[in-house]
Amino acid sequence: MFESILNAIPHHMDFDGQRRAERYFQLIIVVFAVSGLVWGYAVQQFSLTVYTLGAGFVLASLLTLPPWPMYRRKPLQWQKPKTSDSGAKSAKKKK
Repeated sequence: MFESILNAIPHHMDFDGQRRAERYFQLIIVVFAVSGLVWGYAVQQFSLTVYTLGAGFVLASLLTLPPWPMYRRKPLQWQKPKTSDSGAKSAKKKK
């Protein structure tokens, strides 16, 4: 039962989606780190810097870790598998 529920949820991400997710994650972390550093320095409270960075990490994780549909736009096209008849024919040709 649990396996059928798990298989119903899409859990793949294409290569382009992986690249975009990585870029978004890095961008969000850097923006929150810089803004947290500036804000923490302005109020002279280092804990606010850490909280801001933590909030950025949570936001970046929620936006990039699940395989959202925006990360599955360009699926990889696999080649069609060869039939067993064509494999037998190629083996006969080698002999």
